Amino acid sequence: MFELKEYQKETLGILREYLEQAFLQGPKAAFGKVTAKHPSDVRPSAYHARWGMDNVPYVCLRLPTGGGKTLLAAYSVGVAAETCLHREHPFVLWLVPTNTIRKQTVQALRNPSHPCREALNATFGLQGVSVFDVEDINNIRPADIFGTTCIVVSTMQTLRVEEKNKDARKIYGHNENFEQHFQHLPNTDSDLDRGEDGRVLYSFVNMVHQLRPLVLVDEAHKMISQLSGKVMKRINPACVIEFTATPVDSNVLFRVFPSRLKAEDMVKLPFNVAEHPSWEEAVLWAVETRKTLAELAAQDEEYIRPLVLFQAEKKNQNCTVDRLKQFLLDHDIPAAEIAVATGEQRELDALDIFSRDCPVKYVITVEALKEGWDCSFAYVFCSVANIRSGIDVEQLLGRVMRMPYAKARKNSRLNMAYAHVTACTFSEAATAMYDRMLNMGFGEDEAAMQIQQLELPEVNFEGGFAHSPMGQWANSRKSVPALVIPLKKVPDFSQIAEAADGIEVRQADSGFEVVSKGMLSREAESVILSCVAEKQRDEIRRTVALHRSAVAARMPKSPASQGMTFAVPLLLVELDGELEIPEPELLAGVWSPLELIREGACPLEEGEFQFDAREHVFQFDVEGEKLVWRPVNVQQQGWLYEPEELSVGLLARTLDRSCRFDDINQPVMLEFCRRCVQGLMDRDGVELSTLYLGKDILAQCIRKKIAYLREEAKKRGFQQLLLSASANIEVSFNADFSFPRDGYAESVPPYAGAYQFGKHYYDRPRDLKAYGEEFHCAQAIDLHPDVKMWVRNVDRQVGSFWLPTSSDKFYPDFVAMLTDGRILLVEYKGKHLLSNDDTKEKRNIGELWAEKSNGRGLFLLVSESVPELGFERQMSTLLKKVENVR
Repeated sequence: MFELKEYQKETLGILREYLEQAFLQGPKAAFGKVTAKHPSDVRPSAYHARWGMDNVPYVCLRLPTGGGKTLLAAYSVGVAAETCLHREHPFVLWLVPTNTIRKQTVQALRNPSHPCREALNATFGLQGVSVFDVEDINNIRPADIFGTTCIVVSTMQTLRVEEKNKDARKIYGHNENFEQHFQHLPNTDSDLDRGEDGRVLYSFVNMVHQLRPLVLVDEAHKMISQLSGKVMKRINPACVIEFTATPVDSNVLFRVFPSRLKAEDMVKLPFNVAEHPSWEEAVLWAVETRKTLAELAAQDEEYIRPLVLFQAEKKNQNCTVDRLKQFLLDHDIPAAEIAVATGEQRELDALDIFSRDCPVKYVITVEALKEGWDCSFAYVFCSVANIRSGIDVEQLLGRVMRMPYAKARKNSRLNMAYAHVTACTFSEAATAMYDRMLNMGFGEDEAAMQIQQLELPEVNFEGGFAHSPMGQWANSRKSVPALVIPLKKVPDFSQIAEAADGIEVRQADSGFEVVSKGMLSREAESVILSCVAEKQRDEIRRTVALHRSAVAARMPKSPASQGMTFAVPLLLVELDGELEIPEPELLAGVWSPLELIREGACPLEEGEFQFDAREHVFQFDVEGEKLVWRPVNVQQQGWLYEPEELSVGLLARTLDRSCRFDDINQPVMLEFCRRCVQGLMDRDGVELSTLYLGKDILAQCIRKKIAYLREEAKKRGFQQLLLSASANIEVSFNADFSFPRDGYAESVPPYAGAYQFGKHYYDRPRDLKAYGEEFHCAQAIDLHPDVKMWVRNVDRQVGSFWLPTSSDKFYPDFVAMLTDGRILLVEYKGKHLLSNDDTKEKRNIGELWAEKSNGRGLFLLVSESVPELGFERQMSTLLKKVENVR
């Protein structure tokens, strides 16, 4: 089965956590709680009920182009079914923006070997899923709806009609094919469409309304009109999950930045951009670039045929499809190597573009390929129009971002994308590319950092193509012009004086100017933005981001970019006779939740799960998390809750399906669920039918209880494996950890400030402000004569160094390599945190790591709580102390 990338697993995990909380606490409260726990954007959104649907979880997963939105949508069906829906087999309405994507989605969901269908089968079984195109809804049987997870794929336009025009769409009209379906439905809702005789119409929309579907919305930024809202209310969803790179008015639950995709080898970045004064020159250079890449690809271990994607202009403009194709033919490109993909010419439809026998190397389109076409062999984008005025250019740029085979190539130039554009200057081209990349889901700094100038050698194109190297990225030795931002009023930098170092405010003809010769800090940027109107802020953000990128490009090359390795010895523990990395899930070992409760006792203690018959609510309280849930009206939706033969075993099996865990054997989990059911009946006198009615909240309660017991098992394992007298621990360079040379923590904003760190392993630290105690600590490390290089070790990022704790992972704030090869871990704590249990545990495990390293590792917990003993003195004191011991 297809293995999800880490960012995809994280996205689904946060969606699961949110839907679990929304089911019990409500959509708004859950959104605030989960986004605070898992912040993913520098400007997070506040939850608002879409279209007035207060009680409907309505959230957006913001994924960039190439992030696998369709695959995550398929996985989200199972997540929603297990957390917030009230049916074993939910009804799903899958909305897409175009008929092309509709057909592709249906094809993918019906294909047994496609990862999307595999995801659905893994949750609902091989025979548990039915997929229908909206054009084939007459073929839906009651057994499909009530016995399988039924997915109907439709465009938004099919549903989006005004109230007065509903009769014109078949999905709103009476359909006798649906009569059997309505025999299973209550048909009492006042919002259902009715005929002149007052009877409920047997329409597709009326059926969907009563089934309360899970609605998945692809390209959700295209469904924002008031009419779209009216349609959504007619559908009456139980839950809505949106997927888009550029949300509008959405509740963004989690945002994935393109750099996360780069870190996991999903996309080619950065974009190497070359500007050209004419479209002819841009085309010739695109061809030349493809030739050079083809030579490199021939040396790769897997077959790659680099393609150029040309965007021609429309018929009434200068460089049309026909003119561009003739230009290529006139320059000795064989006709067989050119394919045209427009609304009228569909020369790609009959081709397997990945086949070794396919001769195509150049694809010409206008905008027909802007969505629904993916070919990871596309490497070069060439626009013959001014890229700034192009329509949907970002969609076409996305076509050249996919990484072949979703893994990094050995030659670094095959890990990048290339763009040849018509522009007068690189500044103009970079600005236009920046705007397009924002629309693809990049953040401001991220977009600026992924645009690099391709310096081209002088080539004479007369008489054919010159076979010269494509050129390479090179940092210009010219100094970066000062950043100048005009303002109407003087900004007040007094509260951030340290972060505003080097900034000059001067009088100008139209008001004032802020001038920064170095890198403008984020804190200073915030002050400046507060002085201007909202409509001006995006322009200032772009200007600042591009200037930061230019300043960073002219900094000395970092140790990572020079190819230096930064290895850190790992802490290993003996587990079943083998030394292993102590991943948190391994600390519990092979465990059973039944071992942690009394024999024969109900696993749920009194008060952890109960039903209030007077208020008709279920409630549970596991470890202080008090949650309350009122079931839906059973008379109205009784078909959701009536099994043919209700028994303790049946309910236990139902709960087991909702509470699967990889680290617990199914027989153990089944018995745990049975004991919960039987114990609640015997001890608390709860009726079996009542427990079945509340099976969803009971499943939630069981999952919480298992999570609590697992943590207890981890604490026991941590104590035994790491802290007991019999513990066998090693700290070894033989199983070393190394910081990745590129792609590290790129979804976290980089440091922006006047002070330039000289020894950081990467170009810039991440998750570090330009002032404050942590900044001073970083300065002290950077300036210390015994430090060779160091890393700001960012929490919970792929590639960060960690040590185990009894309940989680500990990421020291800084990791430094000393000039003698030793490794120093530095953890900063504020005075108010020095004496708490978390700090004590981190100090304990850090000192254990140092003790077991045979003198090759040092650990220092530092604080500015003693003003006269600064960070430099604390570091020097530690180093001197260790030298004396040695």
